[in-house]
Amino acid sequence: MNVASIFAHMPGDRPCLLFDGATQSYAQIRARAAGVRARLLAEGVGRGDFVALVLPNGPEFVASYLGVLSLGAVAVCINPMLAEVETAFILADSACRLALAQGDVAARLSLNGLPVLDAGIGPAPGAWASEEVPDDHPAVIVYSSGTSGRPKGVMLSHGNAAFTARSKVRYMGVTGADRLLLFLPLHHCFGQNAILLPGLFAGASVVLQRRFDRAAVLQSLRTDGVTMVFGVPTTFLALEGRITPADSPAVRYWFSAAAPLPLEVEERWHRHMGLPIHQGYGQTECSPFATYNHIHSLRRGKVGTAINGVELRIVDPADGRDLPAGEAGEIVLRGPNVMLGYLNRPEDTAKAIRQGWLHTGDIGRLDAEGYLSVEDRLTDLIIVGGRNVYPAEVENALYAHPAVAEAAVYGVSDPFLGEEVWANVVLKPSVSVDAQELEAVCRRSLAAYKVPTAFVLVDALPRNPTGKILKRELRAAARPVAQDPARRERGSELDSSRLESWVRDWLGRHLNLSPGAIERDRAFAEYGLDSVLGVALARELAAPLGRSVDLTLVWEASTLAGLLARLREAGAASAGACAVPAAT
Repeated sequence: MNVASIFAHMPGDRPCLLFDGATQSYAQIRARAAGVRARLLAEGVGRGDFVALVLPNGPEFVASYLGVLSLGAVAVCINPMLAEVETAFILADSACRLALAQGDVAARLSLNGLPVLDAGIGPAPGAWASEEVPDDHPAVIVYSSGTSGRPKGVMLSHGNAAFTARSKVRYMGVTGADRLLLFLPLHHCFGQNAILLPGLFAGASVVLQRRFDRAAVLQSLRTDGVTMVFGVPTTFLALEGRITPADSPAVRYWFSAAAPLPLEVEERWHRHMGLPIHQGYGQTECSPFATYNHIHSLRRGKVGTAINGVELRIVDPADGRDLPAGEAGEIVLRGPNVMLGYLNRPEDTAKAIRQGWLHTGDIGRLDAEGYLSVEDRLTDLIIVGGRNVYPAEVENALYAHPAVAEAAVYGVSDPFLGEEVWANVVLKPSVSVDAQELEAVCRRSLAAYKVPTAFVLVDALPRNPTGKILKRELRAAARPVAQDPARRERGSELDSSRLESWVRDWLGRHLNLSPGAIERDRAFAEYGLDSVLGVALARELAAPLGRSVDLTLVWEASTLAGLLARLREAGAASAGACAVPAAT
């Protein structure tokens, strides 16, 4: 089968996609996807060719994604917000034949010599067609950073995508009457396989947004008839206290994944909203879900039971033996959701999939009824607002600075984003480096959410007898410092013009914009500022202000002029360099 055929027989006049105030029918989306298909055929693209999709959420992504898959070609999905060096690595590793992009991203890709098509391709007449392919034919490549510090291309098949979409429809009870809110990134398989494709498979309507923006989400919930909402824990923390049942009159289902949802948040939400937040468990390598919490038999604090067709075990990570109910061990699983493997990395594939079982690297336990709870991670993966950050990738960026002798990167608990990235750094003898220099070297090669928020300069790193760095000791030492609200406070006066310059420079660095091009009255969201970056800006404002800032302030202000006004009203008075926490 070809997963792009799943919506071929839906009535053409049924609403398919709601975006930016306009509704597009199933017939219109099919015609747009057919236009992409025809253009790719004209460029000589065919079965098995790799095509990069470097696009934000929008109808262009949906049409491009379906058009590529319909040919039996493979969509290499790339976050358009990645740093240029990160994008270049993915394009080289995947050997893409061409790319579909728009605007500044398209211009930047063209400079690298890659053929680029503008994704704003017009519709094509005629019936929708798709190339028949076997279930194990690759459909998409989603890059996920590996422990080596280099991104790994997770190969997901048509069978993987179809299984996840159908399972989602069955477990969540999606029907043609539903409207699914989709603000999670479509360049990841969560947005593709667990929201977009289930919606198309059920003949539902997908209410698509560029990114998570609290005001836009609340407005959509009030006016667009949204019935199902899918997010990450940060989504619900951002909405908590600012949403009432009256704001979401049609919503019947809330879903959270990608990181653990604190039980207290889940319970507060249920009490306030009258509906629970359901959870699921998985990772990119299982496209991306292996368990769901059931609609009619939800277990609080759990992430559900294995999806029908998926086998799940808890094993001793040392010897692989099965562990009894209630005992913690590594989560391993197998089924039609498990990836084909890592592109060009047979050794990594063999390590991850052993005798048909995917070894997740996560620690969990099953209760007597088969409900899973996720306890911890075997790996050192850091999850910042639902986005994966692998320490080795950040450590490699730090090693690009000639003064860095050793670096250890780890996650520290954060009440809003789940975790923040910290780095302990050992400098070479007789050199001096400050936090700003270390931050700058990271920003040259990393996406903004991967850059550490704190740098700890130390004389040595703790190790066990075999020389392995003990990151648990680093986390333990950092925890009380991270929880101290005064850790960033510094003296000295900051006037309004300097504060505006500081904010402009911050936005310019993080959004790849010229600071002078940022209009005072234009919404931050229009420049690409999402919820995670909004929290990061609010947190980092503590450095020039000399005091902590409400983490939702940026969203509430919405524009540069509004933010500066809110800060003046709050009596912003002091400034200073971003602090480097003292070593202990």
